[in-house]
Amino acid sequence: MYYLVIALFMLVLPAGCVAAEYVWLHTSADLVALIGKWFTFWGVGMRLGIAGLRQAFNPAFTAKDIFEIEEPAAQEIVRELGFANLALGLLGLLSLIPGWTPPAAIAGAVFFALAGWKHATAKNRIATRNVAMLSDIFIALVLGVYLAMHFTGRA
Repeated sequence: MYYLVIALFMLVLPAGCVAAEYVWLHTSADLVALIGKWFTFWGVGMRLGIAGLRQAFNPAFTAKDIFEIEEPAAQEIVRELGFANLALGLLGLLSLIPGWTPPAAIAGAVFFALAGWKHATAKNRIATRNVAMLSDIFIALVLGVYLAMHFTGRA
């Protein structure tokens, strides 16, 4: 289930929304702006929002299945991470409001770049952590390219 959720939120749903709005709805929005909006909404908003809910209400999954920490006390830290993810997720959901995409994309890109780097430098990564690392780096790159194009006037 974890792998399916990651694939849906990080690639399938944002790409589908970009295609739907650009091709089928014939929007006047720039393709780069659509990529920024939908990858921010799904990748930051929905992924971090749902992860935040899961971490806040079931911190054992992240502690045990991602970080391989069995210590029950670690769950309190994971719960706090969940609150931070909920806040970032809300910002990502607000990216559908005009003008909110760049700030949400900045916050998301920073979070995912740092999280991806941390996963990449970890020793003894397991499959779920590898998937988290790859998806974090992927979304950080997509948002980074969007932001570079947005702020240089190419979007």
